[in-house]
Amino acid sequence: MSRSKRDFLFMSIPFFYIENLDFSQKKIFLNEETSKHIVQVLRMNEGERINLTDGKGALVGCEILEAHKKHCQVKLIDSRLTTHNSRKITIAISLLKNTSRFEWFLEKATEIGVSEIIPLICERTEKEKFRFERMNAILISAMLQSQQCWLPLLLEPVPFNKIIEESRHDQKFIAHCLPDEKHHLSVLVNKNLSSQIILIGPEGDFTNDEIRSAIQNRFIAVSLGETRLRSETAGVVAATLLCID
Repeated sequence: MSRSKRDFLFMSIPFFYIENLDFSQKKIFLNEETSKHIVQVLRMNEGERINLTDGKGALVGCEILEAHKKHCQVKLIDSRLTTHNSRKITIAISLLKNTSRFEWFLEKATEIGVSEIIPLICERTEKEKFRFERMNAILISAMLQSQQCWLPLLLEPVPFNKIIEESRHDQKFIAHCLPDEKHHLSVLVNKNLSSQIILIGPEGDFTNDEIRSAIQNRFIAVSLGETRLRSETAGVVAATLLCID
């Protein structure tokens, strides 16, 4: 079978996430949640194909052996390791008062293909509560919906000062709204380097002190365009400019 035909078959089959795939097992039982989705929601039967991924690049083609709604059993047929963006793209974005808007950002950033997402706690961050399991589930869902095999690394919320002091990325950017002289992010990104991080502030933007501290720690102030963007929109624009070659 040609590679292009095999790729089409893989991508046209439903995707499911298994955190720890054991390739030594030829037959595996899926958990109840995944089994229920396959059997009751998609109404799939014995003999039909599904794809499994561990979110670390593995793509495994399977055949359903037992279509049980609580413990669906599948047989591993084909597997491969998919490629990923060779650059590490990190979006560090303030938590938002409106949780649904932050969740929207997580979904879109995953679809675009970022490597890492760091929720920031800034001076003007209005909400610090963070439901990690729910947010990570949103990343998994977006990864599967966009038929990818690499799950972004999601961190627990981190104080702004900790990030600017400890980041070791090759290029470091901070997007802010102050009328300072700034170049557009697209002009400054060097895609020959191995890693980039950009800081996106809360609804009220970063404070002057935060911007000054970031620049002192070798972050470059950048613009994302002529219009003033919501934080979650700015995060998506930044992700697009950094990820797309």
